[in-house]
Amino acid sequence: YFNGSSIQVQELGEDSFAGVDIVLASAGGSLSKQFNPHAVAAGAVVVDNTSAYRMDPDVPLVVPEINPEDLAAHRGIIANPNCSTIIMDVAVWPLYQRRSVKRIVVSTYQAVSGAGAPAMQELEEQTRQVLAGEEAEPAEFPHPIAFNLFSHDSAVGPEGYCEEELKMVRETRKMFHDDALQISATTIRVPVLRAHSEAINVEFAEPFPAAEAEAILAEAAGVRIVNDPEQNYFHMPIEASGCDVVLVGRIRQDISRPDGTGLDLWVSGDQLRKGAALNAVQIAEELIARKLL
Repeated sequence: YFNGSSIQVQELGEDSFAGVDIVLASAGGSLSKQFNPHAVAAGAVVVDNTSAYRMDPDVPLVVPEINPEDLAAHRGIIANPNCSTIIMDVAVWPLYQRRSVKRIVVSTYQAVSGAGAPAMQELEEQTRQVLAGEEAEPAEFPHPIAFNLFSHDSAVGPEGYCEEELKMVRETRKMFHDDALQISATTIRVPVLRAHSEAINVEFAEPFPAAEAEAILAEAAGVRIVNDPEQNYFHMPIEASGCDVVLVGRIRQDISRPDGTGLDLWVSGDQLRKGAALNAVQIAEELIARKLL
């Protein structure tokens, strides 16, 4: 049932795309690889929410607040970035446009919902187990998640970075069109149900006053400032849950860089909304607005 009408759910097949203008693909990378070409052949444009096409040089990787102009180069498929990448880049991009960025260092605090509904159920069940004096039994995750945190459970490569961390590096460079941008990421799973948070340090080539950065971010698309140092009040992931924008606070000068070239930010975003579904819908809306179907 959608928009006041009943919608029939059908089994996906190679001939399912006749008369379809836009396909929102979010059924996993293997199914995207199998069915997206058939959708394109039928004349549809696919907005793909998996990692299958993100680093394909022939497929635009798009966040509408950052690089909507890249949509014009599509050949039938547009990739939706990783959720942690989107949340970071929506906050960093407005600053990147004003000053040359030398380096980004980011640590993430990623909610369990990024691993699906069963992972949320596991956190709830493990919390009950621990409070009852029982041992938490992991199933969806490799380690207990209740009252605990651990490195993101994607595979670790020879350089010591996990897949999630490398996604943030590579996808940001692609969307910013800056292969020289230096980025280091550490991704951590935390016992939070919804919304990812990130601590971001940005080093610029020249001084960037924190007050100026806050003023820029206050006017940026897709951003809401929550920054009240006098009351020691800043946003929390519970406030970002269900929110369509990225929340930004703790905007301050990096005191380890007395030349004023460093900024620290605290960022939270709903990884299921702006980090995934909403961004895909915004891409579809942008395709329509730009007459790119």
